[in-house]
Amino acid sequence: MKESTICPRLAKAMELLGKRWTTLILYQLLEGPQRFNEIESALPVSGRLLSERLKELEKEGVVERKVYTEVPVRVEYFLTDKGKALEGAIREVEKWSQCWIK
Repeated sequence: MKESTICPRLAKAMELLGKRWTTLILYQLLEGPQRFNEIESALPVSGRLLSERLKELEKEGVVERKVYTEVPVRVEYFLTDKGKALEGAIREVEKWSQCWIK
């Protein structure tokens, strides 16, 4: 059997970014920090799935969650430097889709 030559880091990145809604969540956060309900209303995704994806992205250090000690408590999500580094790739996929997806 032929051994795979796929880079394990690439495989992990594709596994993360290939999960349903993940890239669109990142695309939404390219606009800047947003509250959970802002992201949820911008995308046709359930709150449960959005919460799950945000937790995964936070665990990977791509998204950060900031809690403001106000009344009522305000929570915002934003891209870390690691997340912002994906902007070029996301924008290129956006350009490709505009040319090739009908």
